[in-house]
Amino acid sequence: MNRKVAFKTLGCRLNQYETDSLATDFYKAGYQVVPFSSRADVYVVNTCTVTNTSDHKSNNIINQAARREGNHVIVVTGCMANSRKEFLESRRDITWVIENKKKGAIFSLVDAHFRGELLHPADLKQGLFDFTTVENGFHTRSMIKIQDGCNNHCTFCIVPSVRGRAVSRPANDILDNVRKVVRLGYKEIVLTGVNISRYRYENLNFEDLVEKILNLTGDFRLRISSLEPEGFGDKFADLFSHPKMCPHLHLCLQSGSDRILLQMRRQYNSGQYLAIIEKLKARYSLFNFTTDIIVGFPGETDEDFMQTCNIARDIGFSHIHTFKYSRRNGTRAERMDGQVSEKTRQERSKIIRKIAEENKIRYRKLFTGREQKVLIEKVTSGVAKGYGQHYVPIEFRTNSEKNTFSTVIVSGPDKDRDYILTGEELVKR
Repeated sequence: MNRKVAFKTLGCRLNQYETDSLATDFYKAGYQVVPFSSRADVYVVNTCTVTNTSDHKSNNIINQAARREGNHVIVVTGCMANSRKEFLESRRDITWVIENKKKGAIFSLVDAHFRGELLHPADLKQGLFDFTTVENGFHTRSMIKIQDGCNNHCTFCIVPSVRGRAVSRPANDILDNVRKVVRLGYKEIVLTGVNISRYRYENLNFEDLVEKILNLTGDFRLRISSLEPEGFGDKFADLFSHPKMCPHLHLCLQSGSDRILLQMRRQYNSGQYLAIIEKLKARYSLFNFTTDIIVGFPGETDEDFMQTCNIARDIGFSHIHTFKYSRRNGTRAERMDGQVSEKTRQERSKIIRKIAEENKIRYRKLFTGREQKVLIEKVTSGVAKGYGQHYVPIEFRTNSEKNTFSTVIVSGPDKDRDYILTGEELVKR
């Protein structure tokens, strides 16, 4: 019988990569991958626990699977499976709770169950990088895991306790992974991990690894996932002159106040952060910066918050992922004085979101009349949607297919649809 499996992923690109790999395992074994809203024999929930809201969303998704009719298996994995393992295992409606270090072995556990074999999660192989090359994932882009874990221990963050210490994947494995997905037809590679700027394997650092990937043969481009503003030097700026490198960084800021950055135990100050921005903007005028900002961190005053607002406006981030500070058990920030009220956090979040919207509109208008090389992610009735190399969304009419590149002249933003850019495809020569 052709069994059905459904996946739901919450949180970061690293989780997305790992789900794509698991889906490939099931697909290659003959399972039918179906939407999570459908009836299935197996439901895999890849959770996030970075905030209280993430926990709430993860619980809701698990409950959705539990309420489905029929005799099915529910596997809960991801960071919540580490942070709240005992609670999840106490639920009778969850079949297995699998920690991150064993996530790559989920297929073997499920398949053994359906073959009538007894296999306990304790017997599963551990391996942070034991994931199948993605062939049939949920994304047009191919994410490549290069690193896991973090040693920074920011005072607000529980990620080191659920992902462990920083570990870098062997460089040759990464390069082989890239070669394989390029041969499979993927056109955009996205490097991902927990703290990828700290990548180091033997004598290679992050910059060296990126350079090696850029020099691989094949028709693809390279994008870097969320990045901490640390651990790289002048060579990093040079890499963006390579034709395969996308001029976009999601560079995590968190706060524009040096006092708050120190309280957060971040590894930089606002001046060092701005120096990175200015260096890249000086060489690449349209370089796209997006970021994360936490509002309402313990002790954040109106003045601290205004410093964050000012730096957000000055840099002109085209997107800001805004987090209201979430008090997490076991973190240093949980015990700090000066916890900010929910009302103030909501107000500050609203202000940052308004700044982000203004920035987005201003930035996207800069592309009017300019060329963008778009990776087509969807085509409906001759209308394509995708992202240009600067990570701006573009829609245009085409005869081209999904997962191909098209060069487009941008007409301008469409205010009726979240300011998506519209354009006209250049005639192929």
